[in-house]
Amino acid sequence: MSLDQSAGLVRSDDGVGAASSARAIVVGILAALAGLMFGLDTGVIAGALGFIGDEFHAGARMQEWIVSSMMAAAALGSMAAGRISFHFGRRRALLGASLLFLAGSVACALAPSISVLIAGRVLLGLAVGIAAFAAPLYISEITVEAVRGAMVSFYQLMVTLGIFLAYVTDSLLSYGAHWRWMLGLMAVPAALFCLGCAVLPDSPRWLMMRGDSKRARQVMLHLRRDPTEADAEIRDIAQELRKPGGNGGALFWTNANFRRSVMLGVALQIMQQLTGINVLMYYAPKIFQAAHFGVSASTWATALLGLINMASTGFAIAFIDRWGRRPLLILSCAIMTAAMLGAGGLMMLGGDSLAQQIGMVAALLTFVAGFAIGAGPLVWTLCAEIQPLRGRDFGIACSTFTNWAANWLISNVFLTMMAALGEAVTFGLFALMNGLFVIITLLYVPETRGVSLEEIEGRLMSGRRLRDLGR
Repeated sequence: MSLDQSAGLVRSDDGVGAASSARAIVVGILAALAGLMFGLDTGVIAGALGFIGDEFHAGARMQEWIVSSMMAAAALGSMAAGRISFHFGRRRALLGASLLFLAGSVACALAPSISVLIAGRVLLGLAVGIAAFAAPLYISEITVEAVRGAMVSFYQLMVTLGIFLAYVTDSLLSYGAHWRWMLGLMAVPAALFCLGCAVLPDSPRWLMMRGDSKRARQVMLHLRRDPTEADAEIRDIAQELRKPGGNGGALFWTNANFRRSVMLGVALQIMQQLTGINVLMYYAPKIFQAAHFGVSASTWATALLGLINMASTGFAIAFIDRWGRRPLLILSCAIMTAAMLGAGGLMMLGGDSLAQQIGMVAALLTFVAGFAIGAGPLVWTLCAEIQPLRGRDFGIACSTFTNWAANWLISNVFLTMMAALGEAVTFGLFALMNGLFVIITLLYVPETRGVSLEEIEGRLMSGRRLRDLGR
């Protein structure tokens, strides 16, 4: 299939609006490689952790710090990402993240001690925090509304592909306990991502914010098949920028409507983390071992989780711009609630028999599939869509920081919590959280499918309730 043919596949179902050009699709895919790095560095630690613990004689608490140090640094990276993205552009933010990915991977692979290993994980965390902020923002700003959900979700697909590849690599290298190779191989895609970032154009919306309307129009013409559509988008952006009010933090303190969108973004990211997905991604082999799986069986069962995660995210990409955000998010949370209840029940029974072990794998696979069709890609999509242009960097920085802060907190206490409360109660608490998220989605989450970023901003600033910002 040619690039022009692939571009033709992204027209909206109702024919409204011109499709993005093939160039916009390629640019979006290159930016989404940030998600691949995110997933690789998220997933690789699951298989390497046990071998690292053996080599450095690290107990459960130290292993929690090895895992969670990346999350803590990602929270700091996301705080800096807003200013970096605003002052230097989304493209340069992604380029800087790629260099940090490369340096962190090398440091982890060569680490002579736990302190150096944690330092390398901190570099990776800073990279992840910046990339997780800049990539969805960049993609949302270069694509048309008809395919915006699918393109931002493609970023999440790259995350799941990275996790799956990391799990498979871990499984293959686990037979020789080659944890340094597990971590060091991440430097190869990091170098490729760096090369990709070097050829990305700046976001036309960022260029408009910097007052460079000439370059913004050139980039927009490069990204759109229809010059008339490109000029119309430039006019809409210029009109939004002419509206009174400050930018970023100043807008947050002076505009109650902007505060509402920031708080919704923060709530969505807390929701995503409290589903329990990342503790499963980081500690899946240990969870399976608690259910009486052998070491090799737990590693390959973890790889199966990664495969289901990736395949289900593909489903989300196919339907996010057809079914909409709200239906998929509600379905996602409902599936995760049922799956966590099932996993908790099986843990309560003891998980000793083969049937119970098969049931445990099925419950966790169902949970991962439920997450991947909704809560995984949709939270990043919605957080990129609901923020007004003048406050987008600030708003997404707040929600991304919240994501990583919650991620760090949960990953830093999960093993301790599971030991103190028991596996069954721990899974039951996650089930309760997912049930609560169904209610929050029904009450507050808007349906933004097929609605331009400028329309969403206009409705937000006019005082419409959050649930009615979209269709």
